[in-house]
Amino acid sequence: MATFLGSLEDMRAVFNKFDKNGDGKICRDELKSTLSALGFAFSSDEVDLIMLEMDKDGNGYIDVEEFIAFHGISDIDGDEKQCDNKELKDAFDIYDLNKDGLISANELHAVLKRLGEKYSLSDCQRMISQVDKDGDGSVDFEEFKKMMMNNS
Repeated sequence: MATFLGSLEDMRAVFNKFDKNGDGKICRDELKSTLSALGFAFSSDEVDLIMLEMDKDGNGYIDVEEFIAFHGISDIDGDEKQCDNKELKDAFDIYDLNKDGLISANELHAVLKRLGEKYSLSDCQRMISQVDKDGDGSVDFEEFKKMMMNNS
């Protein structure tokens, strides 16, 4: 079983959750509605800024390559991309629902459920255990960062 947000295939699956109409690109409204479904209440200006940051070719849409490059996994050709700590922390914070600095299996399950994924809590516990190096039952930021860098 893959770790969460770990592989190029996983990132394509997440992209597809944002791309509601399946046209291969994320428009501003799709971005805003998916972020809202994840519990984020971004203003219109904030959504515009996210679009500007992710839409590297300036065509008004985020394609899968831009989405993957933004998240720092790797580009379509498999070239390594460096994640900076802010981007990793932003990704981590999506899963850290109670903001305690840890991602629990319950939090992972809740986020994946909001994205329409059909993982059971025990599936999420297995995913967490694959990344949980200190055995505390949760993933801290350092474990998350190592997982992201190892899967890039």
